Amino acid sequence: MTNWVDVSVLVEITSLLATRLSEGVGSTGVRFDLSVKLEEKERRSGRVLVLFGLNVKTKPNVVKYEVEGSATLSGKDGLIDQMLKIDPKTNVPFVFHRVYQHAFTAIYTMASFLGTIYPPPDLLSSGKQDLPTESGKEQPTSVAQTSAQAK
Repeated sequence: MTNWVDVSVLVEITSLLATRLSEGVGSTGVRFDLSVKLEEKERRSGRVLVLFGLNVKTKPNVVKYEVEGSATLSGKDGLIDQMLKIDPKTNVPFVFHRVYQHAFTAIYTMASFLGTIYPPPDLLSSGKQDLPTESGKEQPTSVAQTSAQAK
């Protein structure tokens, strides 16, 4: 079992866009469609820099969020390589779970400003995800959310 605390992940958000497309959804459910992109930019001994992109859209069209930035992974090379591998449960790289934790905070704040819904904090680990996974390619997934607000 890999101990993920042995890899430091410093996430920097460089771009954040939130667009309210319509008013709330009332009692009807909303589905969050997620596209992620992860590209290795630089590698040195004990350190890897990856660029990421995250797009979250709702169906029906209520809101969309776009987050871009970088994540710097520091630690032993073998552990960093493990973090960059695909999580078989979610079909996204393990590191993206940490990236999403930071992105979620920014998305939640933007949703508060716009007075709209936001995706659940566990979006990457909830629901069905069909992701063909190759670094540098967009990977769409859909997650159903049954209420207008995440728990």
